[in-house]
Amino acid sequence: MTSHLLVFLLSASAVGAAMAQQATLDVNLTGIQHANGTVRVGLYQDPKTFRKEAQAVAIQQVPASAGTVTVSFDALPPGRYAIMAYHDEDGNGELNRRFGMFPTEGYGLSNNPTVSGPPAFADSAFELPAGTGAARISIDIRY
Repeated sequence: MTSHLLVFLLSASAVGAAMAQQATLDVNLTGIQHANGTVRVGLYQDPKTFRKEAQAVAIQQVPASAGTVTVSFDALPPGRYAIMAYHDEDGNGELNRRFGMFPTEGYGLSNNPTVSGPPAFADSAFELPAGTGAARISIDIRY
């Protein structure tokens, strides 16, 4: 076997192993009150950047629909993640807040924690294990 073929086979094997570790995460957002605007979902992996949408690992945005909406994040490596989602009713690309603190649009967090004050990454964190293929979580949108 030539050295080029051996290098190619080892590279292909490493890529295949890495892809086998990746998973799809399906997120069901329940309790959406109406179809105005969009639903935005931010996926975070670092407690320091949690809720800072510009620093999210990934963002999904879909049209709002009364009831339940599902978004998917593909090709995620295993690890610890947290999600913040909100119903962007007016389409301005941000969660509107009264006095800069209290959400005036529907929002939800992974694990559906009860919070008073800014939500913490630890309360919303979940593990995405290796080799799961696809995982599914549900988040209640609260208004």
